[in-house]
Amino acid sequence: MSTLSRAHSAHSIAEQLAKSKAQLQAFDSAGIDSRLLMCHVLHCEPVYLMTWPEKELTEAQLCALQQLVAKRKLGHPIAYLIGYRDFWSLRLQVSPATLIPRPETELLVETVLALSLPQQAKVLDLGTGTGAIALALASEKPKWHITGIDKNTDAVALAKQNAQLNKLTQVCFKHSDWFSNIGNETFSLIVSNPPYVEDDSVYLQQGDVRFEPTSALTSGPDGLDDIRLIIAKTKAYIAKEGWLAFEHGYQQAPGIQALFTEHSFEQIHSVDDLNGHPRITLGRYSAQ
Repeated sequence: MSTLSRAHSAHSIAEQLAKSKAQLQAFDSAGIDSRLLMCHVLHCEPVYLMTWPEKELTEAQLCALQQLVAKRKLGHPIAYLIGYRDFWSLRLQVSPATLIPRPETELLVETVLALSLPQQAKVLDLGTGTGAIALALASEKPKWHITGIDKNTDAVALAKQNAQLNKLTQVCFKHSDWFSNIGNETFSLIVSNPPYVEDDSVYLQQGDVRFEPTSALTSGPDGLDDIRLIIAKTKAYIAKEGWLAFEHGYQQAPGIQALFTEHSFEQIHSVDDLNGHPRITLGRYSAQ
């Protein structure tokens, strides 16, 4: 066996993975990113890369991989480059029209699934984006009647597409600027991962968020403008003893709890993430 074949050729999966990882060494996720991009180019699962490391890429595949690596090196999010992100038990299509679903948001799903709600609860997901929260809930509670809304029509179209791809077509997605297109419906649970970043936050210049829609991230000087509006308007759309739950920034729990108290919510509490930071705050509305 020649030295070249033992070490794999320059165009082999193994060599190109090594080259991509070296180019992306500035990222902690360089190894994972390289494998995801390679799988995207080859239309394969990760196990294929380990099984066939000597397989050679075609010129077209090499070119596609190099273009993707170059974009990733500039900071473009992996999810936008490969077109999807896994969330909960689902694979969700993503686009620059929406925020990329993040593992932290699974805590919001876990939190509301643990609530005592009617077997056929009506649920509203405000600012649904890719449909991540609504679809994750639907996958666990097929008898719930779930509506996801977004003011971005591209996001609504994407959420509908994700419902089809994950065979969760019972979820209704529609265009609405918060409650503007909800009519007279009331819900046992209203859940939201709204914009909550301060307008001048340095966070906006870091990582993936540089490429995500600012309108889905920022909400006024303290980041609470949308949460403030939602809490104030929710009482017209929430059933008696219904719950309202938010994901939010790790320093915002006291301010959000105060807003809940101001608007007569009860059983107000926050839930910590794996780092011990309060990331979910919820309350129950019974002042009817």
